[in-house]
Amino acid sequence: MVKRDVRSRIRGGSAAAAMLLLSACVSQTPDVGSLETVWVPPAERIEVHALGRGQTFGALLYDAIDANEQAALLLAFQEHADPRRLRERTEITLRYLPGTEELRGVDVAVSKDQTVRLDRNIVGWNSQLIQTPIFVDTIYATGEITETFWGSVVENVELTSLTFEDRNLLIDHLDNVFQWQMDFSRQIRPGDNYRFAFEREVRPDGSMRAGKLLAAEFVNSGTPYHAIYFDPNGDGRGSYFDLDGESVRRAFLLKPLSYRRISGRFSSGRRHPVLNTIRAHRGIDYAADSGTPIMATSDGVVIHRGPKGSFGNTVEIRHPNGWVTRYAHLSRFRSGVNLGTRVHQSDVIGYVGMSGLATGPHLHYEMLQNGRQFDPLSVDLPAGDPVPSDDMVRWRAEMTSRFDLLETIPRLGPVRTFVADADEDGPAPDASQQGGGA
Repeated sequence: MVKRDVRSRIRGGSAAAAMLLLSACVSQTPDVGSLETVWVPPAERIEVHALGRGQTFGALLYDAIDANEQAALLLAFQEHADPRRLRERTEITLRYLPGTEELRGVDVAVSKDQTVRLDRNIVGWNSQLIQTPIFVDTIYATGEITETFWGSVVENVELTSLTFEDRNLLIDHLDNVFQWQMDFSRQIRPGDNYRFAFEREVRPDGSMRAGKLLAAEFVNSGTPYHAIYFDPNGDGRGSYFDLDGESVRRAFLLKPLSYRRISGRFSSGRRHPVLNTIRAHRGIDYAADSGTPIMATSDGVVIHRGPKGSFGNTVEIRHPNGWVTRYAHLSRFRSGVNLGTRVHQSDVIGYVGMSGLATGPHLHYEMLQNGRQFDPLSVDLPAGDPVPSDDMVRWRAEMTSRFDLLETIPRLGPVRTFVADADEDGPAPDASQQGGGA
């Protein structure tokens, strides 16, 4: 028994020693040394060019390939784009086999989102259209108005990573969403504030390809306005609704073009600037530069497109419930806008000019219902459709999650609050936290 115990203690001691040794080895990082740098030659030699003023694609290829190959390459390119429409500064990349002057491929950036790739094969050239890869992220921002809404967004420190162009696009998105509640050029006050969550598609160079507001809040003179994105049909043509599911849109836009100075108001009698006689002016004149895009103020069908007496080039659109809108003195019509064309709200239908009897470039805009003319600045515009009742459950779920995005952003400035009554679905939200209506 004594000998067995001794052997047992010896084996136990050996195992403990082995564990200690293993532990010491594990705690030390082994040094495997370093390898010498291995130089790998590039797979191809690359030359990046930009089309100069008046330079053609063919001229740029002149020294790279012979005339016969150039014809074959241009033919392959025409499967996806017209070489005659390439603009100045278009980036063209020539790819050569390493150590040779043999051209193996050409990349032409026809737009920020598309590149035509041309590759040589055993029978000539083939081409493919490559979409610029993008990733999706979400931007959160809040700000307070000191002078102008534009300046507040452009100079917002939370948006410094965006290009100047993309910050302007954000302003356009916010203006398009809230345009029925307020006019950013006239109704903004110092101390007004905003916050929003914006989902965007981003190119490799950091610029934005597309995007949409997921949720936004604008506090104007202490009154909060909300817009939550919802796409009931899942077709990408979603709209914006307030926290009660009512559309923030109206059946008509407040104005048919980005705000310009009103040069003539609705009147029963005014002196015509050309005829020098007193006559009724049954519309609104917006002074604007020639070529300024004109938007359809509501969905409808084009019932007139062409000259119309003193109105000059005119577009008339028929809308539901007997409404017709008229847009006069256009310089030209947008391609594709013809008699019978169905247009959507905010679609560009033409461009400002001074055709007909006009002393300067401007848009004459009228609204008629069942043949009777109304002052566009005084019409009580009908609201858009609310969230469909069949989609209310999904709307509430999406609205809650998107409003929660806003609640992660600190609110600036005071907000008028109220206490709402509880309804049959449960207790009302705390309006002091959600910025409910005044």
